[in-house]
Parts: sequence; structure tokens; C-alpha cells
Amino acid sequence: MEAAAERGLDYHFVVQKQHMQDFIVKCAEKVGCNDSNQAKSIARMLIYADERGHFSHGINRLHIYLRDLQTKTCKSNGCPKILKQKGATALIDGDNALGSVVGEYCMNLACKIANENGIGWISVNNSNHFGAAGRYGHIAADKGLIGFAFTNTSPTTFPTRSAQKALGTNPISIVAPAEGGDKFALDMATSTVAFGKVEIAERKGKEFVPSGWGANEKGVEEVNPKIILQRGGLLPLGGNEESGGYKGTGLCQMVEILCGIMAGGAFGKNVREWMGTAQKADLGQCYIAVDPECFADGFSNRLQQFLDETRNLESIDSSLPVRCAGDFSKSHMILTEKVGGLVYHKSQIEYLQNISKEHEIPFFEVTNFKAPKFE
Repeated sequence: MEAAAERGLDYHFVVQKQHMQDFIVKCAEKVGCNDSNQAKSIARMLIYADERGHFSHGINRLHIYLRDLQTKTCKSNGCPKILKQKGATALIDGDNALGSVVGEYCMNLACKIANENGIGWISVNNSNHFGAAGRYGHIAADKGLIGFAFTNTSPTTFPTRSAQKALGTNPISIVAPAEGGDKFALDMATSTVAFGKVEIAERKGKEFVPSGWGANEKGVEEVNPKIILQRGGLLPLGGNEESGGYKGTGLCQMVEILCGIMAGGAFGKNVREWMGTAQKADLGQCYIAVDPECFADGFSNRLQQFLDETRNLESIDSSLPVRCAGDFSKSHMILTEKVGGLVYHKSQIEYLQNISKEHEIPFFEVTNFKAPKFE
């Protein structure tokens, strides 16, 4: 828990989850989302990320969903429907609905099919940005299944050797249940970082980001977040070619095959530009649920053994224990429990205050952050 406490030193404010949910719902309803269930879906999506410390996909993204609703780029009352179903597979038309609505529908359907067939594989087109991919894997894992989720995204990434952006951040996620609520929870962009991490760095006034994150308008590595955001783009996982960026490019392309190409949605450089509203997103997504009980007995026990053995490895630095995928999220959730709410940097609160003024929504109460003591 030490790492969570250390990261907490950068936080300034605490917001109760219910206050944040109410604010998000009111904002969504103000711009045309008349279905309260769909507005709550947006809130679930954003709070999921923030309570796990993944701020790039939390309220940092609220203005995007409000913009899409206000401009009617996506449907505020969209209703996903099955186009084709065979065995353990299904093809879904997302009906241009909110990405969180599509994701919840598809993963719940994948779980239902997996309970009947051992696996459920769902491809969907005509969808929108669905937030953190890991959220949908957790829906499956909470039901005792292994959950996978993939999506293509707007072309913000330069393929290796390319001077043109033609791939998205195209995340990969897998969440698998172990014992006692423990989980292996991988959620990663196939670019080095998600676009939102550069946005957060720029919002905090940082003059540079780590090498390998982004590039200028010609695809050449760049560390200035303003240049990356305004004229450049991201690099694939691994950075430039010499440090293994071609592997990230391949993973990006793999997600493109599973999503846009397999589902019949937009793909590659044909996906609408980031922050664009001239056309609908038509994102392709893939959701898979697998019942581990179809295979060797004792999956959760063996997974728990694997997680424990990995965490107990001798570390290079005794203050930095070896972690498994999802451990930071777990420690951050413990932090939010300790302080009684979601924790935010002052720049994030200022961002929300601007949204509050723009849409004339009353702002919620915030309290000062006090770093808790961890046992």
C-alpha cells in the first residue's frame, strides 16, 4: 500500500462517489440523455476508472461523451441488437449507442452464452468509445468467468516506420478471477500509453513526458506533450523500432482484426479522427467470456498460487514490491476507501468546475485530501 500513499501526495481533493455519480448523470441529462439508465452507465464507466487511479479514462473523458450527446454524434437512446448468432458467437449492431451501454450489453451477453457453451465471443460494430477496457473484463470475472475486451479507436498512433497516424491505442484487457475476490486484471493500450495520459500531463503543466510515449507530426519521437497533442501523436508499445515498437504495431493490428475488420466496423485510418464529430465513430469491439471450469479443475486456486508467488519474488528495491496486473488498481481502491471518496488533482477539479459552469450544473462538495496511514 506504500505506493498508493506515495501517489496520494499528489492529490488535493476528495469527492464522494455518490456526488460524482449525481454530477455526471445531471450533465448527461442536460445535453440530451433522457434515459437515466444510460446516463448512469456513463457514470459507472468513468467512476470505475477513477476509483482505480486510471484518470486518463475517468472524468478526464467526460467532455467527450457530453459533446457526442450534444451534437447527436451518438444516440442518447441507442439500443444494441443481435444481427447474427451461431453457436457461441454473435455479431451485434451497437446502434450508435453510448460505448458504455454497448459494452455492458455485449459482455453480459457473452457471459450468458459462456454459461451455456463454455465460451461466448461477441463482435460489435457501430459502437462508440467505451472507457477503460478492463471494466468489461471485470463484469465477467465477477461472475466467475475470464473476461476479455478489445476495441479499436481513432487513429492517433504512428505505425512503426510510418509518418502517418493509422492506428488507434487499441487496448487489450483480460480479467481472471482468483480466490477471495483477488484477480489478474490486465488493461493496456497497444500504444506505449493511452492518449489521455498525455492529456493529463499537459493539464498538470508538465513540459515533457517520458521518451517513447509520443511523436511529432512526422512520426519522430517527441517528449513535449503540447506538440504530441496538437500536431503529433502516439508511438506503438515499445516506442521506436529499435526498442521494439514493431511489436506494439503488431498488437495494434491484431486488435484491429478482432474488432473493426471482424465486426464490419470502421478500421485503421478509416476510423474518424480523435475528437471529431463530422461522422459517427462506428468503432468495432470484441468481448469474450470463458468459463474456466470447462478446463482443468482448480483454476482459481492455481491462479492464486501464481499471483502470490509472483508478488513474493525478491524485488530489486525493497520499497517497490513485485506486482501483478491489477495490483495498482487494488491499492488505489484501498486508498479511496481510506479517505472516503475519489481522489483528484486540483487540475481535474478545475476541469470539472469548467464543465459545471458551461452546462449550468451545480458543483458538488469537495474536501481536502489528507494522506492516510497504511498498515
